Amino acid sequence: MTKIIWLNGAFGAGKTQTAYELHRRLENSFVYDPENIGFFLDQNLPDKLKKKDFQDYEIWREFNYKTLKYIAENDQTPIIVPMTITDTSYFKEITGKLESEEIQLHKFVLSASKEVIERRLRKRLERKNSWGFRQIDRCISSLADEVFGEKIQTDYLSIDNVVEIVAAKANVVLKDDNRSTLKKRMDRIRIQIKHIR
Repeated sequence: MTKIIWLNGAFGAGKTQTAYELHRRLENSFVYDPENIGFFLDQNLPDKLKKKDFQDYEIWREFNYKTLKYIAENDQTPIIVPMTITDTSYFKEITGKLESEEIQLHKFVLSASKEVIERRLRKRLERKNSWGFRQIDRCISSLADEVFGEKIQTDYLSIDNVVEIVAAKANVVLKDDNRSTLKKRMDRIRIQIKHIR
């Protein structure tokens, strides 16, 4: 059975970039994005059934648990999950079920100060009234709870540093990264553009 590496954190903490850099350097790994199920539900439910936050759908939480369980039981591929969940009961609902199935789950919170998160969001061209900006205080406060996993303070770390720390703590072996600085930068810009919501 494979490992699941869950990367939690505020919007702008670096989850997506860390996940894809980890994916590039971790043999046969797979990035699983639970947000995609939320977008599917929002686009395919009648208006009267829609909720403000797709995490409030019980079906979203159940689907993600079952899908992660299915992948973990049928493939040896390490699964990387970049997903912000700040509700302890929702997080436990998904991760607790996975752990009860004896699936190896490594949970991390990528933490940063409010000032650093704001700076990162501005680099992504987000404005003060964007979803990410409005969630900073809630995320920082909620994710201090140890139920979400081990904290990695990223304020003064590069993405490469964070990837190496996560890999060491999850006990996975990284491939060498032989990309040029330019290629690495271009790869990260592509990921950033691809994940603009």
